[in-house]
Amino acid sequence: MSNDPWKGLTEGNMRRVDAHGKHDFFWATVENKAPALLMGLKPETGTASDLPALKNIDVRFRTVNGKALVISLLDSTHREIFETLCRDIVEAAEGAPDQTVALDRVIRRTRRWHFLLKGGSSQGLSKEEQRGLVGELAFLREIATHVSPETAIEGWTGPEGAAKDFEFPAACIEVKARRGAAKPYVRISSEDQLSEVAGRQLFLRVYDVDSAVIPEGDNLHGHVDNTIALFDDYPHCLDVLEERLEAVGYDRGHDYEKRRWIVGASRTFEVAEGFPRITPPLTSGVHNVTYAIDLAECVHFISGFEPAILAGEA
Repeated sequence: MSNDPWKGLTEGNMRRVDAHGKHDFFWATVENKAPALLMGLKPETGTASDLPALKNIDVRFRTVNGKALVISLLDSTHREIFETLCRDIVEAAEGAPDQTVALDRVIRRTRRWHFLLKGGSSQGLSKEEQRGLVGELAFLREIATHVSPETAIEGWTGPEGAAKDFEFPAACIEVKARRGAAKPYVRISSEDQLSEVAGRQLFLRVYDVDSAVIPEGDNLHGHVDNTIALFDDYPHCLDVLEERLEAVGYDRGHDYEKRRWIVGASRTFEVAEGFPRITPPLTSGVHNVTYAIDLAECVHFISGFEPAILAGEA
């Protein structure tokens, strides 16, 4: 970029993005001299409970001269593309009639950037990424079958950058897939994955998903095709499903023919008071937490999950 908007800014100082802008956007510098885009918010403006999770970019609500949404860059090597992202976000929000709508547009735009930046690699999905997708598709099929395809696809929010894999009116579900013979641990990739959401129950669904180069079972394409078949009579849902698959990096052109995936047993845990987890707020300066949960310590939280829970019917 010809002019770095963060040039000369020290931590705690800000520079308005547009002196004539309708909404309060500022260039700012936060911890470790990280460049950031700050959106100042009025006290009465509501804040979303879940924010997009982008690689190398931190998105969170903070108190900076009042309430604010702060989007900061964690890897300085991507400074130029980060500036492009910030300017695009501001442009998308400036036409909003009020701050609540502007904030919603900022979050939606950030999620679109999540799609772009996540993408799929030229080598296709890794073995563990395939395992994770197989687990999410298994849960998607369960909800499509027992509730409705519309509810299922609307609730699959993880590919959009939401903190939880599935979000429904009355419950959120984080889905994990692990080798059946592996040690009883699952990895949690952020402090937000198991954080509470006001007015909703929170569950952790764990699938045993094993792979082998054998004739039995379906390869990744087969699991995708089995899922798509449930949406054949719902063309509008199919479009969304294709978008979600693209967002997680799935491409039918990649060779997933040889490896077969077998979905075994599943367990559902209700994430309630006392469940072993790390949640915000974190100590100042601590970000992007990852940790492992020992499932043997969670036996008291095993739940008889029923799909009706998602609509608040149980």
